[in-house]
Amino acid sequence: MSSPARKRLSADILQADEEALVGLRNIPVYQPANPAFALEVISAVHTRYRAAQDAEIVAQNTLAAARDAAVATQWEFHEAILGAKNQIKALYGEDSDELAALGLKKKSDRKAPHRGSKPDAA
Repeated sequence: MSSPARKRLSADILQADEEALVGLRNIPVYQPANPAFALEVISAVHTRYRAAQDAEIVAQNTLAAARDAAVATQWEFHEAILGAKNQIKALYGEDSDELAALGLKKKSDRKAPHRGSKPDAA
């Protein structure tokens, strides 16, 4: 028997193992020479395997829910900051130091748009 590997078995291998267990359960006189491979031991390992699978699914669902909650609160925070920026503009004006304190450019710091000269067609 090999040491436990670190990568998952394919679904095909696991399906074949499940089918083999069903077949093994239908052999009434199965008495292995090595007690480590007795039906009771294999059934106990199968039960632990199923419990670990269930725990993984619960953990994945919990992670997905936590991720959704984090994204929702990120957007809530972002919308609150955008609202505060609009309030600062309304209260103090577009050329205020308070607006600059939020990381926005003052209106007077912006360059005035200028027209570029048209290239000669000649």
